[in-house]
Amino acid sequence: MQFGAQGKPPVGIILDADIGAGIDDILALAMVFGLEAKREARLVSISVSRPSLKSAAFAEAVGRFYSGAVSGAFGAVGRTLPVGLRLDGKAPEDLPVITTPLSKRNEKGEVVYAHGIAKENDTAEIPALIRNALTSQHDQNCVVVLTGPATNLADALAIPGITELISKKVRFLSMMGGAYPDGKPEFNIKANIAAAKKLFAEWPTPIIASGVEIGDALLFPASSIESDFAWAPNHPVVDAYRAYQPMPYDTPSWDLSAVLYAGRPQGNYFKLSDPGRITVLDDGRTKFAPAADGKHRYLILDPAQKENIIKAYIELASEKPAVRQPRRRPQQQQVTPPPPPRPPEAKP
Repeated sequence: MQFGAQGKPPVGIILDADIGAGIDDILALAMVFGLEAKREARLVSISVSRPSLKSAAFAEAVGRFYSGAVSGAFGAVGRTLPVGLRLDGKAPEDLPVITTPLSKRNEKGEVVYAHGIAKENDTAEIPALIRNALTSQHDQNCVVVLTGPATNLADALAIPGITELISKKVRFLSMMGGAYPDGKPEFNIKANIAAAKKLFAEWPTPIIASGVEIGDALLFPASSIESDFAWAPNHPVVDAYRAYQPMPYDTPSWDLSAVLYAGRPQGNYFKLSDPGRITVLDDGRTKFAPAADGKHRYLILDPAQKENIIKAYIELASEKPAVRQPRRRPQQQQVTPPPPPRPPEAKP
């Protein structure tokens, strides 16, 4: 149900991320919370594409951090969203980028970054999570952001009636994946070629793709980690960054571009290709073909904007959580409904 008299809130972001595979997904997640702090967007759902409880746990721990659970010093008042987790597939090795922050303890021996995910039932089923998130949004006031393999979104496309719902609610899909206009196979596409093919063929809204070449050319600076995040004595993004590689290092910003375009499409940070169609070849390469009626475009780096883009990355990733005063929602105000719980685990 829509409540037009109350006005639309900031654009809602449905984020599907490969948390735990690298540091850029984590920086991209921090940017979404930065957009939220600036009232430019709202994170309405988050799902992870790695079948790892620790990936889901870290995503929730970051959400709790930005809601003020770790340090009340910045006075944030937020909400913790359920985290969607896919259960099929071989569980990957959990890397220090997430295990190190999750295991961090304070001088009292207490876990610094608390979370509520210890078993599969503590996570949400992704198709239901995405469907419910879409249903709760005002028409054309939602953007989907993909910073990992297309597995979860391709699975969601199997829900009856979902393409009509996506068309009604979503402005566009902003994704990191591929190399454009054509190039070598890229990690996110290679991870699930069949899902990527399905996504480009069946996703009903415009797709804006950011290729590997964008992130390769724009490095997030280690100097920002050392200075711009100092407002929090314990920061999960800082601890993750330091655990990923020996410091100091500047990291490619692959996934950050998809979030920046999603949150600020009118910011003139990137140029856009002409409309066309992106197809995925059997070896994982992406190929762009211009077409006047095509729904796909890709980002093109404007060298004159490189400094502004890096500045925006730093600004959003290091933004303090917004200081919010708790307030009672009007009874009829639209809120994101929680996803249905997973069915109980079978007893042995």
